Amino acid sequence: MQCGHAAELAWQPAYTLWYLFHWRRSSSWFGATKEEEELIAEEEEELTPEEKRKLERKLKKERKKKEKQLMREAGIPIKKVEPKKPSGCERALAYLTSWSKNPEKWKFQKTRQTWLLLHMYDKEKVPDKYFTILLDYLQGLQGNARNKTVQKAEAFMKEFDGSDGEDPNVLGKCERIRQVLQLLS
Repeated sequence: MQCGHAAELAWQPAYTLWYLFHWRRSSSWFGATKEEEELIAEEEEELTPEEKRKLERKLKKERKKKEKQLMREAGIPIKKVEPKKPSGCERALAYLTSWSKNPEKWKFQKTRQTWLLLHMYDKEKVPDKYFTILLDYLQGLQGNARNKTVQKAEAFMKEFDGSDGEDPNVLGKCERIRQVLQLLS
């Protein structure tokens, strides 16, 4: 399949991509002409390694720019794929897992600890399997963080004692609060 221009293949996106990135790689579409390549090869012999790297980066940048232009002309959308950042919940649970499984590589992070202390009673955010690890983590809690955690747990317990709810979420929270109070008091 040899075509004169990538736009002729726009109706076949998979072939178009293959065509743009693999076929006719050394043509003037994607960088230098043969004469320019020969000149570059001669110049490269005279260049230092640092100058070669700079030249290679510059040519790569120009080649990518031309590839994007061809993609636009062919009507193929160009999307930047940004990696998905883990949520605060995922980061905090990974922090907790790291603390339990890899203590030599674990490093204290106040924001992760704060998140865990704020959300430890919520079964959706901190599932039961992580809560048992969190209880072990709380044993080492010191200073003001420990005092505030106990105070908040006592306040929550008083709040839930006043309400006689049969809601399973409330009962689950009460059970977790009771466990934290037993551990830290």
